[in-house]
Amino acid sequence: MTAISHDRRGAGTPIVLVHGIGSRWQCFEPILDRLAEEHETIAIDLPGFGASPLADGVRPGPRGYADWLAGWLAENGIERPHLVGSSMGGGVALELGRRGIASGVTAFAPVGFWGAPGLRWTQGMLTGMRSTGMVAGPVLGRLVDHRAARIALLAGFFGHPSRVDPDVARADLAGLAAGAAFPAARKDFARYVLSADDDPGALPDIPVTVAWGTRDVVLIHRTQSARARVALPFAQHVDLAGCGHLPFNDDPATCARLVLSDAALRKDA
Repeated sequence: MTAISHDRRGAGTPIVLVHGIGSRWQCFEPILDRLAEEHETIAIDLPGFGASPLADGVRPGPRGYADWLAGWLAENGIERPHLVGSSMGGGVALELGRRGIASGVTAFAPVGFWGAPGLRWTQGMLTGMRSTGMVAGPVLGRLVDHRAARIALLAGFFGHPSRVDPDVARADLAGLAAGAAFPAARKDFARYVLSADDDPGALPDIPVTVAWGTRDVVLIHRTQSARARVALPFAQHVDLAGCGHLPFNDDPATCARLVLSDAALRKDA
């Protein structure tokens, strides 16, 4: 069995956190200790990202990773977790909520609520950043020591990029460049489009929050959060003022509070 990199801390009912394309479990580090004060908290590296190798039979993308994660949770005895997802991980979380596997979902800027132009923009932006990291990784690693360079390089992902620790920035950029599953997951995005016509499954029966940074320029807040409100009218929708695509570093207190509020509503608690 493929060894999956993950962080596990705390005790209580489980919260499982799932990162996005090109990312790693450490994107949630700013909120993990707060969540672990009240819950068992498990943050994973999806196969082909972070420190987890590609796994045989896994189809990178929201639905394929949901298939894999459902099995991984069962194998590890993690029942009815609250799912927290970022970007592509938000799509994974919503899919597991739809299937009745999650007791609740908090999705931060989930994928799937794009039109054709938005999809092309997201794919192009992420590919451009990854290509830059692959070609100029050592140079970027030195540049992020400087505040102005962090602002220029990371503004696409964070609302307040100057606050990102240089070591974290280096590791994030390296992870984006090294993600073996990136090409397949990027291609799969074209097959993952959510609308009000889709069967919500069990989602209306569990707590669901969709949170979006108002400065998100990867999955554009103005248009894609509006589509999410139409497609998921039963969910709580929250705008995270001043936050970017990865809001956990921008406003960890608010992000943790949203997750804990949702997790407290689980109906089988």
